[in-house]
Amino acid sequence: MDQATSATEITALLGRGTQFEGKLHFEGRVRIDGVFKGEIKSDDTLIIGDGAEVYAEIEVATVIVRGGLVHGNIRAKNAIEIHAPGKVVGNLHSPSLFIDRGVEFQGSCRMDAVEPKAQKTATVPAAPAPAASAPAPQA
Repeated sequence: MDQATSATEITALLGRGTQFEGKLHFEGRVRIDGVFKGEIKSDDTLIIGDGAEVYAEIEVATVIVRGGLVHGNIRAKNAIEIHAPGKVVGNLHSPSLFIDRGVEFQGSCRMDAVEPKAQKTATVPAAPAPAASAPAPQA
């Protein structure tokens, strides 16, 4: 038996009729066909199925919206695909983006490398030392 999972094998499924609220962290490929509210994080692939309703901040490697509704921002390290009749309300950030004809999208897109949020600490330069001023000449 092969230890490696197939690239197309679904690791977990939240099927139609299911409702889940909370934080989802996973490895492999997860498909959501039900209702999910919360936060989703992974270094792998998330599939949003037709009929799904997802209200979440999503930060994964790849997101494939095969229909359904997504309310929330999506940050994908590799790619975002949105297929008709999908609907996304939120901002997208990924180096690769595909939006099919017939998709409803409300938000903004940013296409460049996605850095993990934990590493996005801004460095503040030290304030320059005040310049020494010479005393004004006395008349």
